[in-house]
Amino acid sequence: MKRLTYLLVAIVALVWLHPTTAQTTAYTVIANPGENASSEIRLNWHTDLGSGDSYITYTKATDKNWRKAVTAQADQAICTVFDSIYSKRPNNDDFYEDAQFIRNAIALQGLKAGTAYKYKLSSDKTPSHDDSEVRYFKTAPKSDPWTMGVISDIHVYAPLPNRQKAAMQMIQQLEKQNKNSFDMMLHVGDLSAWGGSYSFWPTLYADSTFSDYVWAGVNGNHDDMTRQHKQSNEFFRNVNNNPPNGYGREIGVCYHFTYGETLFVMLNNEAMKSDEGLSKAQDWTKKVIKNNPAKYVVVVSHYQWFMGNDGRSSQYSRWRELFDEYGVDLAISGNNHIYVRTNAVYANEETDGSKGTVYIQTPSSDNARGRSMDDLLHNKDLIKTRWTEGSKTVGALIMKASKKHLILTLYDRNGVSIDQVKVKSKSKKNLKADHR
Repeated sequence: MKRLTYLLVAIVALVWLHPTTAQTTAYTVIANPGENASSEIRLNWHTDLGSGDSYITYTKATDKNWRKAVTAQADQAICTVFDSIYSKRPNNDDFYEDAQFIRNAIALQGLKAGTAYKYKLSSDKTPSHDDSEVRYFKTAPKSDPWTMGVISDIHVYAPLPNRQKAAMQMIQQLEKQNKNSFDMMLHVGDLSAWGGSYSFWPTLYADSTFSDYVWAGVNGNHDDMTRQHKQSNEFFRNVNNNPPNGYGREIGVCYHFTYGETLFVMLNNEAMKSDEGLSKAQDWTKKVIKNNPAKYVVVVSHYQWFMGNDGRSSQYSRWRELFDEYGVDLAISGNNHIYVRTNAVYANEETDGSKGTVYIQTPSSDNARGRSMDDLLHNKDLIKTRWTEGSKTVGALIMKASKKHLILTLYDRNGVSIDQVKVKSKSKKNLKADHR
């Protein structure tokens, strides 16, 4: 038994130390939603320099013999943004990342809604179906219902692999409570402790729990940084293939997509620290909501709406007027590591849910960087629930869409339901509103 344990430890260390050689030819593979997630899925993966062209062969999961499979060639570019960045190995040794590779990206369009697909990646137009790894993705349904898992603040870090383990076990617990797998996963940032440490990314993406899903998420402050606190949104951009419908330098980082009848607007807090940056983000958000009428409008951003320890306003103060004016139904954030939730709020007052925004911020999920909370001193009339397990917090949510509601339920690591809220759907009048 001890020999088996030592062998498993050695294998884990090998994957961390040599992510490109310990996996298949393609690594750091992820599926992201297209602008219309019912008909488009966007793939991103990396291959070694000098490995040549890269192809994807895909078909419906029900096509047992791949007889209707289609093969398409990926767009390629050399990526050096992670190279020579100061980092950490699993054994806690300091080192500089050796990370130059080919980034492969492709948008698969014209897909059938609500359908599971399988695919293989290869360096040849006609891959051998016997030795290529089979991966899967699922398109969004055209309308409700659907389910998503919602998680954040994993802070994957090579010397502490149990952070990733705790978060993946939390997703498995969500699946158990859902009694099925999800249609998609939504993350609210800080997947990585240091986004510039490339070796952290392929280890997470290769996890069998992570790789089961299409993922949409936002750039967290940790995803945006290196160990030496240098910042760049290039890290997040190059480990994803998000819809290129953002603005300015945020294309591929800020983006929007429609999932069923819900519009998701994905923001980057790191681009909104100045008044000018905030103004650009808000102008873009207004245009996106105006041009994409939807039953539900959901805005996702990493930084917290409220400070969970005492309830003080944070990003809530910067965004509430826009959310009121443009009919945002649900605002999701993370970062603070304490779960905070309101009922629908409009003009700084709680409503009956017929108008206004429900604000939710996710807890941490890594069992290592949670926070404790003090007495609720601020926004007592708005904040309905707070939850944390202290420094060792693990929690996440299930979001379900029905014809009448979005229902969000918070679970702890043991599958205990901690809190639930219903977000009412828009009226037909709101759907047709022309915001000017």
